[in-house]
Amino acid sequence: MTEGILRLAILGAGRMGREVEAVAHARGVEVAAILDLEEVAQREDALATLREVDVAIEFTEPDAAVENIQLCLEAGCPIVVGTTGWHESLDDVRQMVTESGGALLWAPNFSTGVALLKALLEHAGQLLRGIEGFELHMTETHHAAKKDAPSGTALHLAETLATSGHEIPITSVRLGNVPGQHTVHIDGAYEQVILSHEARNRGVFADGAVTAAIWLTGRTGVFTMDDVMGLVQ
Repeated sequence: MTEGILRLAILGAGRMGREVEAVAHARGVEVAAILDLEEVAQREDALATLREVDVAIEFTEPDAAVENIQLCLEAGCPIVVGTTGWHESLDDVRQMVTESGGALLWAPNFSTGVALLKALLEHAGQLLRGIEGFELHMTETHHAAKKDAPSGTALHLAETLATSGHEIPITSVRLGNVPGQHTVHIDGAYEQVILSHEARNRGVFADGAVTAAIWLTGRTGVFTMDDVMGLVQ
């Protein structure tokens, strides 16, 4: 890092990549490189580029995420990953990060509100443990182009609620240009509790990813937004 200015590489030149670029510029972060899938495929050139930056933010495709993580680890570049749909490989990726001494921050969702919702659901799950008479259901809605269903955020929230001992079915809706909505219904015979989060635009995810990238710089290990927000016990 030069003169306190963070040099950032963005992996992925799609909608989220463009959002990250705009937010980074607004926050005084230098976007030193934008590598789309074609540029990443030129491995030696990509490695050379990544060795010259402080951190990378990755928003590409589920099938490309793990290879992109490997690429950044080889380059010694900390990486923030916002792509979802690859988390079944998380244990292998954790081992790669440990063996390389690198840094990874992954999250199915980078919004502060979703992190708060997760914390609330964790507490709700503990309170619901052993209580009869309630059913849980989650609905998640995203834009029509989103490929994974349920969303990574929905699966992450459902995992948090699993402590309640209740089954948590998920309904996925793919519609128009919706950035993201996640709603949990806790339904009883005579009452209902609803916990919900709605993203108004993709900027919230880009802003959270840039915050995560700034936080990750200088650290080693595997982290999530819980670490960034100080929610880890």
